[in-house]
Amino acid sequence: MPLRMESSAPALKVQDWVRGQPLANLQTGKVYIVDFWATWCGPCVSAMPHLMQLQKKYKDSGVEVVGVAADEQAATADEVQAHLDAWLTEKFPDVNFRIGLDCTGEMKKLWLEASLSFGIPSSFVVDRDSHVAFIGHPAELDDVLPKVLDGSWRTSDQAKAADRERITRGREQVFLSKIFPAIEKEDWKTALSAIEEGIALMPDSCQLNAAHADTLLHKMRDMQTGLPVLRRLVRDAIDRNTEDWLFAAFSQLFNPEYDYKNFPSVERFAMGKELSEYILALKGLEDNVKAYSYQLVAQYYHKSGNKARAEELLELALKLVDELAFPDRIKQRWLGDLLQSLANYRGQKACYGALCAVPENDASPGTE
Repeated sequence: MPLRMESSAPALKVQDWVRGQPLANLQTGKVYIVDFWATWCGPCVSAMPHLMQLQKKYKDSGVEVVGVAADEQAATADEVQAHLDAWLTEKFPDVNFRIGLDCTGEMKKLWLEASLSFGIPSSFVVDRDSHVAFIGHPAELDDVLPKVLDGSWRTSDQAKAADRERITRGREQVFLSKIFPAIEKEDWKTALSAIEEGIALMPDSCQLNAAHADTLLHKMRDMQTGLPVLRRLVRDAIDRNTEDWLFAAFSQLFNPEYDYKNFPSVERFAMGKELSEYILALKGLEDNVKAYSYQLVAQYYHKSGNKARAEELLELALKLVDELAFPDRIKQRWLGDLLQSLANYRGQKACYGALCAVPENDASPGTE
């Protein structure tokens, strides 16, 4: 069983403490945030001020933040410690919580790997009874921590659903870690075996079901076996009527990096039409997801000959992206991609504000 909400908290196995007083064990009666991070990890560094604020805000409520540097890259433990000490002195001289160093990987094994957590930053909240209350991204702590402190979190439907979803994602990653290397080696037997085993355990996994169709159709080029799998994926996506399934199914039909010359054209466009209509009818999408849906579906309309509709959707996406509260570099890149598609569809220069793009030669494998 994976480490999850209600599990007993694992032991602390740090080799040394580079900030704060040593802590041998997590003590009952206190709430701990155990955060795994690294100096080379941008999101981890961005989360540090937030963790410092949480430590200050909730110190009197018995909360203690414990940072664990478990992914530093150096030849020896002494080098790691020297690097970490110098880095903290320069970047966060006023850090107000303990930071331990895990050079042997014991903490990583006991906490991250045991909980099917495969990325950092990753935060664990340990409740006053020394049981895990939450595992996830530190950005979620603002919502979770007050509920842990008032005792309402672990019994809530929100907490239970979040834990189930996290474990499902983790199990998906376990299978994907077997699938992708096998695909790289063109070891189709191993890849398909891992995919089918994963789907048997997690039939609701969108990633694994999409990987099944993708491997058969676009990697192995096995239309006879792959088409029935794709038809089922499309039908499941429509029945579920959720963005992740619909987007995943659509990408099997109109990915510009794929070659569709041997794909049954009539069936491809029939499925594309049905999926496009469902995607455009989705309700309650955030603006960034809505913009992506317009960008995605524009491919179908362009390939099917309805260029006016394709251009209209790209123009709608441009307006949505321009108003997003995203970092400027991300917005500019996305706007540039949208403009490039618009210029290609129009066959002439396209501009939005100060940004412009000129048509490229359409030599992608997906060209009709």
